[in-house]
Amino acid sequence: MTPTADNRVWIFDTTLRDGEQALRASLSKKQKIQLADAISRLGVDVMELGFPASSPGDFSAVAEIAQTIKGPVMCGLARAIPDDIRACGEALKGAERARIHMFIASSPLHLQYKLRKSLQQATEQAEASIRLARQYTDDVEFSCEDAGRTPIDDLCYMVERAIAAGATTINIPDTVGYTVPTEFAHIITALKERVNNIDQARLSVHCHNDLGLAVANSLAAIEAGARQVECTVNGIGERAGNCALEEIAMILNTRADTLPWHTGIQGHEIYRTSQVVSQVCNMPIQANKAIVGSNAFAHSSGIHQDGVLKAQNTYEIMRPESIGMRANCFNLTSRSGKHVIKHRLHELGYRDQDYDLNEVYSSFLELADKKGQVFDYDLEALVFAQSLQAQDDPYSLAELTTQTDTDGKASATVKLGCHGRLATQTREGNGPVDAAYDALQAIIEQPISLESYQLSAKGCGADALGQVDITANFDGQHIHGVGLDTDIVKASVQAYIHVLNTAARAIQVRALKTDLQTESKEKAS
Repeated sequence: MTPTADNRVWIFDTTLRDGEQALRASLSKKQKIQLADAISRLGVDVMELGFPASSPGDFSAVAEIAQTIKGPVMCGLARAIPDDIRACGEALKGAERARIHMFIASSPLHLQYKLRKSLQQATEQAEASIRLARQYTDDVEFSCEDAGRTPIDDLCYMVERAIAAGATTINIPDTVGYTVPTEFAHIITALKERVNNIDQARLSVHCHNDLGLAVANSLAAIEAGARQVECTVNGIGERAGNCALEEIAMILNTRADTLPWHTGIQGHEIYRTSQVVSQVCNMPIQANKAIVGSNAFAHSSGIHQDGVLKAQNTYEIMRPESIGMRANCFNLTSRSGKHVIKHRLHELGYRDQDYDLNEVYSSFLELADKKGQVFDYDLEALVFAQSLQAQDDPYSLAELTTQTDTDGKASATVKLGCHGRLATQTREGNGPVDAAYDALQAIIEQPISLESYQLSAKGCGADALGQVDITANFDGQHIHGVGLDTDIVKASVQAYIHVLNTAARAIQVRALKTDLQTESKEKAS
């Protein structure tokens, strides 16, 4: 089928909203901007940036991303209440194109127990909210929360009134992943047949994966007439997650013979974006995950291997290159020049503005001296490590010395740069990491408690870079820290320092907020 407006499916990415709210540790503004940049390069049509009314931090992040990132429609989420909608409108002021997405419950279960409202009352509240949102933008999306468990007569009633009030996109969420594909398709079909003004809005779906049917339900909805799918990279999200963006995109791409719909997703950006989301969000990708898992293109059976060698499509229905997955390169050594590193990063999908070449090259030479040969995954790890650092970070590692005896005793001496001065502490512990963490704690004298510690290898072999991911609690806030090094103790210390710098920025934000509130009160008095 020739691509037309009728068979175009819009991709609405909610990684930064629905996906982010399910993480063990909240993301910093810098991390959110990093994710937004990667996701925009995917070619998504709409990017839901967050919930501006939920916190000053979320409002600030939404506002900065909306002003910084170009391409997709920038969207903010709001409950169907005036303060939420105003917050969305203000946060999205700097966007080239803005959308306000609001929701209210429609199912009898949610209306009775959560809202304590009748269907009519909820619908009237939705209408008033849509009219308010239209004062900020002509692009207004309305969601009937728990639509999958809403009687079809009730759903048609609310949808028709919402469109009449000015909603330009109507989203039908399977909020708790309850429906099955045939059932969900019937809902979309009924709306198209029974809602008189349905042609005035784009039909959208937002499916959760509680029963493992999010992608199947989304496909069924497309076949029934929905033309927008709300999804997340790697399928991250509440509980069992959301419809996976990469799966929807590659299903439509691979099976265009029987599913004649298309998206604007740039397939060659899928693998890289998936890795960025996994790294930044500290959400590992299961090996057998469709499309982007490490085993997705692996063949262990001798029969399969033989078939692929003879003809790739015997057992591969997609080429790894179609999602931007490349074979590792083995020719990077300490003799490789800076221009070679730049060229290789360009081939891997990185732009000049994604990294500082001088800093990456310096780290590359140091790593090449340790390992001999540097692989693509090492280069990407160096770029990722650079993204964790900021010039104004108050804490930095100056020196680390550890010693471990065969009887299990360990000690560590840490020299830490702290707000422009150096501080040193030596401690003993159950191991070198424990000792180093005790030394850091003695220097900073702040109540930071470690909640989780995870070590993984970036690549193969004994000389692989070790990545340490930790989650720590600072004053009730869960903070994710990352460290990368061939020395796992040093990587562990870097992860802890990453947490310290994030906590320090949180303190600065709170202090600034307090000063602004004090100044406002003084002016008022």
